[in-house]
Amino acid sequence: TLEAVKLVEASLKKTITDLFKNLFPNAATLNSRWVDATFPFTHPSWEYEIEIDGKWYELLGCGIMEHSVLENSGLSKDHIGWAFGLGLERIAMIMYGIPDIRLFWSNDSGFLSQFAFDDSTRAVRYKPISIYPQCINDLSMWMGKTIIDPSDFHDLVRTIGGDLIEQVVLIDEFYNAKKQRHSQTYRIIYRSMDRTLTKEEINMIHKDIEYHCKQQFGVEIR
Repeated sequence: TLEAVKLVEASLKKTITDLFKNLFPNAATLNSRWVDATFPFTHPSWEYEIEIDGKWYELLGCGIMEHSVLENSGLSKDHIGWAFGLGLERIAMIMYGIPDIRLFWSNDSGFLSQFAFDDSTRAVRYKPISIYPQCINDLSMWMGKTIIDPSDFHDLVRTIGGDLIEQVVLIDEFYNAKKQRHSQTYRIIYRSMDRTLTKEEINMIHKDIEYHCKQQFGVEIR
């Protein structure tokens, strides 16, 4: 009946709207709209769009399911339901400002590391990655009973390496009970946005980081 269709339409649109209110932190201030559409297995059908920076983006297609679909699934004629289909890549591109869908198939840690976080509500915007190769150096050090805070180490590395530092990752730490000393190993990934870095250039910066680690934290380089 028309009344049933209207009730299911309201359920569908509320569910979709609530979904994107949770996905987009600023959804309450975003303009959105429902656009009539045509799909093979739903009628009536709609596309859901939001406006960002003056441009409208289609997020998904949806609609009331055709009775033939339900009947072919073994349900009787007194059933009614709705369906939607969406592309996760498109939503992620909008949420994080990712410009090219091909990046989702990248194994480049410069891209992947930007989205390695536990809080899905965290405001993250994609930062362009360099087309030039990475240079990877590890730094291992012994320290006393006081462990270096990784954020302090990150600050030191970025102060010395500047824009050439792409990533700083703590990859290993342990405590040697016999020596009563802690150990940490960091992986430092260097990369330039406009040129290929030379090994000699990176080694000079790395040596400078080692020197300042010893001066600031009193560590012993392993």
